[in-house]
Amino acid sequence: MAFPYNEIVLEHFRNPRNVGTIENPDGKATEGSPACGDMVSVYINVEPETKKITDVKFESYGCASNIATGSIITELSKGKTIDEAKKITWKEASEALGGLPPIKAHCSVLAIEGLRSAILNYEEKHGLVTSKEATTEEVVRKRLKRVMNPMKGLDMVATNLVKSVEVKDGVIRVVVDLPEDHQFAATIKEEAKERLENLWDIKEVNIDFVK
Repeated sequence: MAFPYNEIVLEHFRNPRNVGTIENPDGKATEGSPACGDMVSVYINVEPETKKITDVKFESYGCASNIATGSIITELSKGKTIDEAKKITWKEASEALGGLPPIKAHCSVLAIEGLRSAILNYEEKHGLVTSKEATTEEVVRKRLKRVMNPMKGLDMVATNLVKSVEVKDGVIRVVVDLPEDHQFAATIKEEAKERLENLWDIKEVNIDFVK
């Protein structure tokens, strides 16, 4: 089924701005799932004194709307402070594109979530998070829902890769239901640690595999 995209959306789809990655970014995040067909990764660099986003790039996997909204949120956020960028809404992104077909509105939501998650990643790395929620097993599992299981195209929680989670004395221990020599074990371990190690009350993250 074809959707009536306007010329602004098509222009950003055909010639997306700021595509790619940033080497050693100050903040990064991936939202979505390849199983659902839409996924976006956002990378940002932030000027430490002004907290302005000096560079932002994205990678998108999905439909024209997903690519176009990823493109527009990089344009909208560049030069803004992280607090200003956090306030950008999916409606603003959609309006900046001249409107999206209603059935594709979720794509702009996904791009905005990617931007906000990249900013949160930056804030956590630099101790700027004001919310001091204690890390619990539930918090850990929620974050692990954003780590993809490459074999299934869904997250590692939904595909039952998380065998157990323990949080004690500032240490997280996650047991993954895969052998350590599995071809995707190293990737999953790296992404899981990345999602967990910046939590404000955590000093150590251990990702173990079944023997």
